[in-house]
Amino acid sequence: MKSKDIILSIVFFSQTGIGILGNSFLVCLFIFMVFSGHRMRHADTLVSQLALANCLGLLSKGIPQTMTAMGLMDFLDDTGCQIVFYLHRIARNLSLSMTCLLSGFQAITISPNTSNWAELKARTPTYLIPSSLCFWTFHLLLNIFIFWGIRGPNYTRNMTEIQHYGYCVNEVPFGLYASLLLIVLSFPDAVCLGLMVSASSYMVILLFKHYKKVQKIHITHISHRASPETRATKTILLLVSMFLTSYLITCVLTAYVSFVKFPPGLMHTSAFLNLSFPAASPYVLISSDSQVHRYLYALCGRKSSHSDRKSSTQPGCKKAPIGVK
Repeated sequence: MKSKDIILSIVFFSQTGIGILGNSFLVCLFIFMVFSGHRMRHADTLVSQLALANCLGLLSKGIPQTMTAMGLMDFLDDTGCQIVFYLHRIARNLSLSMTCLLSGFQAITISPNTSNWAELKARTPTYLIPSSLCFWTFHLLLNIFIFWGIRGPNYTRNMTEIQHYGYCVNEVPFGLYASLLLIVLSFPDAVCLGLMVSASSYMVILLFKHYKKVQKIHITHISHRASPETRATKTILLLVSMFLTSYLITCVLTAYVSFVKFPPGLMHTSAFLNLSFPAASPYVLISSDSQVHRYLYALCGRKSSHSDRKSSTQPGCKKAPIGVK
C-alpha cells in the first residue's frame, strides 16, 4: 500500500468508527430511557431516528470506502453493491428528512402562542411518528431504482457509460430517462431543503427578536441566561447548517463528475463529505443538548442505586436532577 492509501484508509476508518460510536450511543441511550420509564421529549423520537439513519449511512458508505482506500476492490458482487447503495441512499434521504422535521418542529415549538401557529403547535407532537413512518416508507419505495443501475466492480461495459466508485460501478443514464430520473430524485430533496431553509430562517428571526427584547431588560441574571428553548433552537440551527453545507458541496461535486471523468481524488473527497454530517452530528447533540445530559445523569443515578445503596454515586456520575422521571 502507498502512504497516501494508508492515510486515506485511516481517515475513513476513524471517521466511520467515531460516527458509529456517537450515533449508537444516542440510540442506546434513548432506548434505555424509554424502557426504564423515563419521560422523553417529542423531538427525541426524531433525534433517535436521525442517529439510526446516520449509523446506517456510515456502515453502508464508510466501510466500503475504507476497504477501497486499502486497495480492496472485489469484495462485493452485483447484489452486494445494489444493497449497499440502496441502504446508503435510504440513510442519506432519511437524514435529510429527519433534519427537516426537526427544524420544522422546533420552529413551531418556539413560535409565539398568539401567532397563527398556535393551534398547529398543540397538535404537532401527534404528527411526528406518522410523518416519520411516511418518510421511511416513501424512501424505501423510491430508491428501488438503485437495483437497475448499480453493478459490481468487474462490470465490463463501455467505460464512457459508467462511473467507477472503486468497489462498485454506476451506469450513467442518458436522454429522457436521465432527465426524468433527475426530476424524480431531486424533487423530494428540493422540497425538504426548501422547508428546512424556511424553518431555519424563521427561527433566526425569532431568536433575533428575542435577543433585542432581552437587551431592553436590565436584570443581569435574566439577560445572560438562555432558555432551554433557545439552546435547543441553536442546536437545531447548527445541525441544519452542517447538513446544508455538506449536502450542497456534495451536490456540486456530483454534478461535476456527471460531465467529467470521475477522478479518484474527487471520489474520496465526495465520500468524506458524505460521511461528515453523520459522523459529527451526534457529538453536536451530546455536547449542546442539556436534555441528553439529564438522561445521562438519570442513567448514572439509576445504576448506582441498584448496584450499591450504601455507597455514593459512581465516579463521574452526578445525582439525577429533580424532575427527571
